[in-house]
Order: sequence, then structure tokens, then C-alpha cells
Amino acid sequence: PLIFQRQSAIMSISMVIEGRLREWGDPLFRLVMTVAGPGGGIRKGEKGMSEEKRPKTGVAPRVRALAEPLAAELGLEVWDVQYGKEGAEWVLRIIIDKPGGVGIDDCVDMTHAVNPVLDQEDPVPQEYVLEVSSPGPDRKLTRPEHYEAYMGQPVRARLIRPLEDGTRELEGLLLHYEEGRLELQLDEETSCTLEKKELAWLCAIDGPWEGLDQEEG
Repeated sequence: PLIFQRQSAIMSISMVIEGRLREWGDPLFRLVMTVAGPGGGIRKGEKGMSEEKRPKTGVAPRVRALAEPLAAELGLEVWDVQYGKEGAEWVLRIIIDKPGGVGIDDCVDMTHAVNPVLDQEDPVPQEYVLEVSSPGPDRKLTRPEHYEAYMGQPVRARLIRPLEDGTRELEGLLLHYEEGRLELQLDEETSCTLEKKELAWLCAIDGPWEGLDQEEG
């Protein structure tokens, strides 16, 4: 990857730009910024909030509300916002999308647009890594609108606990989703209903799939 670093008295930023091509197009692009105050302290924008004044709403919903209008101005949509600890670091991940797929320039533009707003609003209570990326080859489906967009399309589900036969991953067409339950058509004769809480993740199969849809076609 290409790595750019800039040092200042207020913060240090390291940016990692990575592009990885997939065989069927829509490469995975990421732009990562690690932001820390002087001496590695808690990140603060020019108008940083004290902990007492900081809204109690979760970080991801607040960042999504800030990022969505900025993405729209750039002709993009916010597919998802994730915030959590990964190893020793807190990671704020903004996943963007657009018809035809996202390129590295889109990630750069979105980063430039959202970073000053994050400085201003200061929605994150600790030092963190900001990552702006495309959905990539394993597009995670996490929200109701995601399920709606991929209704009738092939998906892959990873179970938290394996089935009695040891199976932990299922592939099939997403037939239905309602109130935390989803139905998959596994083959011409078999469907199954899964609780969302039983899943480690659910992702779209955007590439070639030798499953039910091709057999029926």
C-alpha cells in the first residue's frame, strides 16, 4: 500500500490507501486515517465536547447522520457505519457505495468531506482509526434496507453456533426478512428460517454463484 504521513502540533495523521481488485470487478478500496491528539491522547476537534455534554446516542448512528448528507453531495450513499474495538484500536468505519461501484477517488473525497465535520462535532470519545471504504467483496447486510435491496438475491450466512451436522455457513436466495427473522431458499426443495441473532454475519454474493438462481435459469 501507499502510505502518507503528516505531523502537526495538533494531531498526527497516517493515511493508508489500499486497492485490491476482484475477479468480477468492484474492487475493495480503503482509505484509513489514524488520528490522535498530541502525545497520543483522546482525539478532539476545535470544538470538542466534554464527556458531560456528549450525547448518549451511539457513535455509529451519530456519525451516520453526519455522513449521509455529505455523501449525497458527492453522489454517494452511506451503506453502513460501524464503530468498535478491533484489537488494540477503536475503528470508525464508514462504508460508501454508488451505482457502478466505488473507486479510490470516492474514498478520498468522502474522507476529505467528513473529517472536518468529525473535528467540529467530535462524536467519538477516544482516539480512533477512521476508515472510509467500499463495501468490498463481502458486502455485509446489516440493516433492513440492505435486506430489501438483496431480496431474491444469493447471500451467505455464517452461524454463531454450528448446526447439528457441523454446518456453520449456508448459501441461498434471500426470500424474506421481517422482525429479526430471515428465510433462505437453499435449494429447490429446502428453505430455512434463521433468527438474525443466530448469525455472526450475513453477506451478499455479488460475484459468480453456482446456486439455485443459475440452476433455475
